[in-house]
Amino acid sequence: MGKITGFLEFPRELPTYAPIEERLQHFGEFTIDLSEEKIREQGARCMDCGIPFCHHGCPLHNLIPEWNDLVYRGRWKEAVARLHATNNLPEVTGRICPAPCEASCVINLEKTPVTIRNIEKVIAERGFSEGWIEPRPAAVKSGKRVAIVGSGPAGLAAAQQLARSGHTAVLFEKADRVGGLLRYGIPDFKMEKQILDRRIEQMVAEGVEIRTGVNVGVDLAPDDLLGDFDAVLLAGGAAKPRDLEVPGRDLSGIHFALEYLIQQNRRVAGDPIPEEQLIDAKDKRVVVIGGGDTGSDCVGTANRQGAAEVHQFELLPQPPEEAAPNTWPNWPMVLRTSTSHDEGCSRQWSVATQRFTGKDGRVTHLHGVRLAWNDPDERGRRQMVEIADSEFTMEVDLVLLAMGFLHPVHTGLVEGLGVELDDRGNVAVDDHYQTSVKSVFAAGDMHRGASLVVWAIAEGRQAAAAIDTQLRG
Repeated sequence: MGKITGFLEFPRELPTYAPIEERLQHFGEFTIDLSEEKIREQGARCMDCGIPFCHHGCPLHNLIPEWNDLVYRGRWKEAVARLHATNNLPEVTGRICPAPCEASCVINLEKTPVTIRNIEKVIAERGFSEGWIEPRPAAVKSGKRVAIVGSGPAGLAAAQQLARSGHTAVLFEKADRVGGLLRYGIPDFKMEKQILDRRIEQMVAEGVEIRTGVNVGVDLAPDDLLGDFDAVLLAGGAAKPRDLEVPGRDLSGIHFALEYLIQQNRRVAGDPIPEEQLIDAKDKRVVVIGGGDTGSDCVGTANRQGAAEVHQFELLPQPPEEAAPNTWPNWPMVLRTSTSHDEGCSRQWSVATQRFTGKDGRVTHLHGVRLAWNDPDERGRRQMVEIADSEFTMEVDLVLLAMGFLHPVHTGLVEGLGVELDDRGNVAVDDHYQTSVKSVFAAGDMHRGASLVVWAIAEGRQAAAAIDTQLRG
């Protein structure tokens, strides 16, 4: 695939970014893509490795070597078709996926993997600009109706696949706009929302019915849902955040990360936010608790709002900068620095927050302690211990809790349907995404817990195939 000697001739090149001082002035995307010539060179680097381990890394099993080769040869329309054969939202994954495919790339043994994610994005954008990405409505209708609850990546992928299979796919979303976390959880500087809107237009043209502002289980009874549809897919995500149960947690100025990110995305969309509800980091000392992608998004948002200083605390120890030799082709646990971190952030690891104190009901201080981690036990688990005399106090004005998500929200739909849960509180399914309730399926974070966008799309597609099989007998 690609050029036989391409990985020897062409170095790995990534797109560049607008200067930090420039991009902090707005919430738009700031990536500057490579020229077509350079992108074709990057596609040429895809070597004839014999076994494409990138398929191992990608839950969607994207046909990566094939479309890399087509890009190298300038056969863009064919590359667009190959890309969409396995992925309903490549313009999304090409922007926000952490690219486990690149970690599995054979050339990553030399730490210079093919720039798969960026090539994916450029192919998708080329398809839209050339008008090659068009609606593909079903030629024949099945007469079956399927309800998809939740319009994140799993729900969107499933709805499109079901509509293309000839079923009436009705997508329910409790928010006022479609997209789930893609709409309200991902900052616009990582993905502007017109990117999402144009794909949704395609889905609507293919027959997907969208009903926003409907909280199924609250506004619509579960029994009514089962009575009106031949099958139901639960794709509502893992929306129960992990809380920090320490003294002072109830002080004003401490918020869950999604509460903060959702509000800012609404502000970018032009929605008015009442002054008394506004969460703004301008001129404030901000602490983000949690070292993952959501925490990074909070850092980037706070810097754009004009924070005086931004700190990010992580409970776990700092990851190594180099992957262990025996990790490839699996996803390595290494230190990752995002563009948001580059924009200004003090990062600290092995820190536990013990309590908050405040004045007049508002947080003013965070009280923490440094941690040490013991060597792994026989089961590979490490225990943390507080370092003696390492307690510290920090002045804060805004605290954002970005410590991950536990499981789906149980009240309302999940409890109303009576579906069985696994030991982590997620919706339990069999090998065909079927829950314990007949004709009720679940996909994405709803059943696997908080995970990657590629897993959500993959499971949405697979669940749609399982539903189609059941409905057609």
